[in-house]
Amino acid sequence: QVQLVESGGGLVQAGGSLRLSCAPSQGTLSSYAMAWFRRAPGMEREVVAVINYTGSIIYYVDSVKGRFTISRDNAKNTVYLQMNSLKPEDTALYYCAGGSEVEVEPFRYNDWGQGTQVTVSS
Repeated sequence: QVQLVESGGGLVQAGGSLRLSCAPSQGTLSSYAMAWFRRAPGMEREVVAVINYTGSIIYYVDSVKGRFTISRDNAKNTVYLQMNSLKPEDTALYYCAGGSEVEVEPFRYNDWGQGTQVTVSS
């Protein structure tokens, strides 16, 4: 298991932007698939976006398509989630995860961070 660390969360007004970053606490970002999940208050964890090692395969949940962009820079050992046009319903604890396949189910991922809070005010 690899411990991942997220950063970049914060409080932003609706319509604003944030960029989340994720990196391993030690070593390189070698997982084939990297994903962002989120858990809103009182809700179950849901996938937000997934990217494979080369960036040739990318998945977004419908609710964020056109607003969020996932990317990774393997040389910098970092995966990003650019979030634009944020809405109050995007408020959640955002988690970074790594796994061996591009999947949308949380249990398919082996490596996790502790999460970074994103709060969008109206």
